[in-house]
Amino acid sequence: MTGGKISKKSIKEADILSADESITIHRKKGNGVVRRQVWVNTKGVVTRYSLAYINHNLFSGDNGRVLGYDNAHAYHHRHYMGDIEPIDFVSFEEIENRFQQEFEVLHEQVKKRK
Repeated sequence: MTGGKISKKSIKEADILSADESITIHRKKGNGVVRRQVWVNTKGVVTRYSLAYINHNLFSGDNGRVLGYDNAHAYHHRHYMGDIEPIDFVSFEEIENRFQQEFEVLHEQVKKRK
């Protein structure tokens, strides 16, 4: 660091992976994986996140990501079956709730097809 500025590299090095979870959904229950990755800084503030519902049976593009939210590439955005759109970010908790609600709707639709 020079001149009191923190480089992007220093910020990323300070991030701590606080959650890295994958939940596999059995084929009889709709199939797929729900993935949650969250990084925090030394103050416990979420700096990076990736939430994804992956189901190659529903969508083969985007590595099977049917639904996802993340802030990679320096902006907050939503993935839905290959389409990507910027989103307004209020808080990580709001994004996590939004993802959960959308996933539950999708998952119910998938289960009804079985």
